[in-house]
Amino acid sequence: MLRAGIVGLPNVGKSTLFNALVANAKAQAANFPFCTIEPNTGIVAVPDPRLQVLADISSSVEIVPARVEFVDIAGLVKGASQGEGLGNQFLANIREVDAIVHVVRCFDDDDIIHVAGSVDPVRDIEVINLELALADLSQIEKRIDRARKQARTSKDAQAELTALEKLQAVLDEGKQARSIGLTEDEEILIKPLGLLTRKPIIYAANVSEDDLATGNDWVEQVRQVAAQEDAQVVVVSAQVESELVELSPEEVKDFLESLGVEEGGLKSLIRATYELLGLRTYFTSGPKETRAWTIRAGMVAPQAAGVIHTDFERGFIRAETVAYQDLVATGSMGAAKEKGLVRSEGKEYVVQEGDVLLFRFNV
Repeated sequence: MLRAGIVGLPNVGKSTLFNALVANAKAQAANFPFCTIEPNTGIVAVPDPRLQVLADISSSVEIVPARVEFVDIAGLVKGASQGEGLGNQFLANIREVDAIVHVVRCFDDDDIIHVAGSVDPVRDIEVINLELALADLSQIEKRIDRARKQARTSKDAQAELTALEKLQAVLDEGKQARSIGLTEDEEILIKPLGLLTRKPIIYAANVSEDDLATGNDWVEQVRQVAAQEDAQVVVVSAQVESELVELSPEEVKDFLESLGVEEGGLKSLIRATYELLGLRTYFTSGPKETRAWTIRAGMVAPQAAGVIHTDFERGFIRAETVAYQDLVATGSMGAAKEKGLVRSEGKEYVVQEGDVLLFRFNV
């Protein structure tokens, strides 16, 4: 299961958002810096209305959604890369995740202290990005010294040195490591560094409930920054989400309608994180259960089968495949077969988003 780390300055709503994400999580949320020290983790179901549709077709007893793990990481402050505010510990926590959800404060509230004394999303983003970049530079510079010595006798070290120097140049320009393209071999060589600014990122603009439907000027500032990084922005209200957790489905619908939105932003954030991680979903569906399985984009059928069980991959024969839309349009697997919409795919087939699969294999 892939992991997304929730980061940001102290008191921007990270733990409140995390609690809402995992519904019953016990992450502490309080109005003082470094309220979170040890990272909290929670498993979150990925919202997908297709599951219920497939379950209805198959008369499934159970529905099992795809899941993503979220990690609530303590607030970073200026100087974190030099150890300020227990920065080294928190930066190490970020290295362990696959993607970053950067929560940015886009609301004003005199009762909630801002560590810098005022709300300024652009400044706040720059503080976090600078600390991550400085931490990456420190790692890269140390590694360059070692690679230069090894490059005299090692071709791998020469290739690694080339990649490191590319990254160093980008970071020196004040950009993020993710802004530069590397070859597949270079990616493999620098992967052990766990570069923070190489990780994909989503900005979660945390607004008050009054601004959830329309956003505000601060949200637009976040969007401008994100556009420069080719990053996505999701508008969410951590406070609203924390209230929704306590309501019934009917009350949730009424509350969101009163705010002028269809959903609070949390579902959008989960889906966006799932996509950011380069994940895809295929389904298996039958009387016992309808389940969403998570794979990496580009996986072939045997690899997708291996997600269920390694025996499926080793003994793979073929996959009976039908597109979700085709199955829904025909109303049953039998009808889809009659219309020639169920295909038999072999080992080279690249599984597509929304495929409904039945694997044939030898034990």
